[in-house]
Amino acid sequence: MIGHYLCLLALLQYSLPEQCITLSSVVVVPLINLAKAMAMASANVLLLPEAGSGHLMSLIEAGKRLLAHGGRGDGEGPAVTVTVLVVRPATSESAAEVDAHVGRVEASGLGVRFHRLPAVEPPPMGCAAGNVQEFKSRYMQLQAPHVRAAAAELGAAALVVDFFATGVLDAAREAGVPTYVYFTSTAALLALMLRLPALEEEVPVDFEEFDGTVDVPGLPPVPAGSLPAFMGRKESPNFKWFLYHGRRFMDADGIIINTVAELEPALLAAIADGRCVPGRTAPPLYPIGPVLDLEDKPSSNARCVRWLDAQPPASVLFLCFGSMGWFDAAKAREVAAGLERSGHRFLWALRGPPAAGTVHPTDASLDELLPEWFLERTKGRGLVWPTWAPQKEILAHAAIGSFVTHCGWNSTLESLWHGVPLVPWPLYAEQRLNAFELVRDMGVAVPLGVDGKRRDSFVEAAELERAVRSLMDDASEVGRKVREKAAEMKAVCRNAVAPGGGSSYAALQRLLGAIRGGFSTMTQ
Repeated sequence: MIGHYLCLLALLQYSLPEQCITLSSVVVVPLINLAKAMAMASANVLLLPEAGSGHLMSLIEAGKRLLAHGGRGDGEGPAVTVTVLVVRPATSESAAEVDAHVGRVEASGLGVRFHRLPAVEPPPMGCAAGNVQEFKSRYMQLQAPHVRAAAAELGAAALVVDFFATGVLDAAREAGVPTYVYFTSTAALLALMLRLPALEEEVPVDFEEFDGTVDVPGLPPVPAGSLPAFMGRKESPNFKWFLYHGRRFMDADGIIINTVAELEPALLAAIADGRCVPGRTAPPLYPIGPVLDLEDKPSSNARCVRWLDAQPPASVLFLCFGSMGWFDAAKAREVAAGLERSGHRFLWALRGPPAAGTVHPTDASLDELLPEWFLERTKGRGLVWPTWAPQKEILAHAAIGSFVTHCGWNSTLESLWHGVPLVPWPLYAEQRLNAFELVRDMGVAVPLGVDGKRRDSFVEAAELERAVRSLMDDASEVGRKVREKAAEMKAVCRNAVAPGGGSSYAALQRLLGAIRGGFSTMTQ
């Protein structure tokens, strides 16, 4: 009877006056309670993304998956709805970017809802300059009271939080809401973060001073130079926050990972078996990746894509370094020299330094960044694209044969989805660990010697030439093996999300079952 009553309330939402709902002239329900009643008729999953583009878009894409698989309800349980809790970024530049993306999803008609959290006073911006991870973590922690209020107002069946937002787990527990961590990166980084409290004791010096290797269960021994740079100093705020998050992951009801079980099987097994945190059982793992926007879209008709149309299959090296990657003249000229000497075709998305007071790259001034006559000497076999490039469309193009990338995990998954082998050039965040895993564990990339001691991650022309030839030359045995492995991973990624038998499809079904099970317990 209660279920029928709640469904009736939901149906009446758009047809009755705002003041009240009257049933049989007996029951009067104020409108303020209507949202709660509607939410109780379905399992409303709240998503709390960090506002950075890679985190926001990835979690929204995961929400789309939940809707696509559970939005209608079935014999397994009630329908699932998805509401994104939008955190107002600390800068107007980032706020405009978030608003634009939210607006596109709202206009898509896919059914993802958005609830904007009240603005909070951000932490001092001084900490953002050298301690980005600290800033993000503290800013997300400040959202806790508003998340608790939203969970009550929206009738949350579950809360899924970005891994920078574990500071709200206690607030969710107070609200009685099952909470899952959404991990946007690799199982390798997850295993490292779970191990970090023990590693802090095992390694007697700062990691940036350590010359040995560290043990991350599921990986070959990891050189200290392949650890994320923000973990280098144990007394740094960034390190302290990653210690905190690594401990809090164990308190979640589950961890959703944007990876594929067959991409990182040993790592996922090590986490699940408790080898990363001995003595404690890890929360259930849900590897549902690759979480990408895989919808077919019309061609951008960009000139760089039309240029690819005239190139032979698998002949072009694509260079692109993410939304935050840019080069100064010294680095750009080394790249230009390496590309020219390699003899291979290339499409290079080159961005210039950010304008004063901003963090996003600008359109490149080719005259300032490139060697004299470089464009003339490489005309016909190379194209330098000085603005934003449609990366997904380019990686899907038959002419692309390899990808020089900063190793952001979203970009890496896009490359593997299309079977494109990689040349890793890590710039920031966890990308050095990603590069190590791609080369040493997955075998889908050739190594590139990056000067890790320099803050600008410098690569000499001769080293880039060597890596490109190693991957692209027909006679290279190393390149052949890497290309074959990338093609294998293309099949793995696509099979994983296939309905019925795919590992990521099955993980998503398990996640929906857990959410619905928790919801049933809450409503009994």
